[in-house]
Amino acid sequence: MADVITLGWRERLALPLLGIPRLKAKLDTGARSSSLHVDALESFERDGETWLRFAVNVGSRHRVGVACEAPALDRRAVTDTGGRRTLRWFIRTEVQLAGECFPVDINLTDRRHMLFPMLLGRTALLGRFAVDPALSYTQPRSLPIVSTGVP
Repeated sequence: MADVITLGWRERLALPLLGIPRLKAKLDTGARSSSLHVDALESFERDGETWLRFAVNVGSRHRVGVACEAPALDRRAVTDTGGRRTLRWFIRTEVQLAGECFPVDINLTDRRHMLFPMLLGRTALLGRFAVDPALSYTQPRSLPIVSTGVP
């Protein structure tokens, strides 16, 4: 475990393939999957594949909607903390965090009543990061966008 980076329970990350330079996220070892708050989610067909079109609000004071499109990975049932199961769309995209850029499966949902627009679950954290609940925002405020281009 010497190669594992320790992060706080909340951090800033980027989603470079979606054009999102910075987003606050809760790192949640109790959640299996990662979730992203999106608005105006719609599916459509492109070249025989299902794609998703959605908006992600970024910025803390002045919310700016970033229009995003991504191929649909899957549609799966997800159980929330209240025990309710809902069918959610998943995409695979890159997350940039703590100087690393790696692929993550993320479900798209309505998190408007949550404190953080993104939740990074244990599947994304496993083998990469440890979470210390006493720490918060351990990474620099500005993140240079680096993408491998391959989700």
